[in-house]
Amino acid sequence: MRAQKIVYWIATGLLSALFLYSAFTYLTDTAVIEGDYQDYQYPSYLVIPMAIAKIFAILFILIRKPKWVMEWAYAGLFFDLVLASFAHYTLDDPAMTLPLIAIILLLTSYFFGKTVRA
Repeated sequence: MRAQKIVYWIATGLLSALFLYSAFTYLTDTAVIEGDYQDYQYPSYLVIPMAIAKIFAILFILIRKPKWVMEWAYAGLFFDLVLASFAHYTLDDPAMTLPLIAIILLLTSYFFGKTVRA
């Protein structure tokens, strides 16, 4: 059980750091991110709401209450990462590996969290 707890907290910590850094970038370099969104053909008005949603999702994942909100937080981050992967893939962007790594971290955090923090 100790090894599972270590894996869970490493995955969750890295996932949290990644998404909080992403949200920080969205809030501080909004014009650059809006340009990226336009390149990916996503609406640029989603940048600030996405940053806020990422922060709240990480908070609910760490707090884990209420359970149904935590489940939706994981789902929202998963959909965000899948769409990011497809967006990077369609533009042949070499940064495509980052969302794929984040998906692995997210799934690891989710499934290990079910046993470790049940």
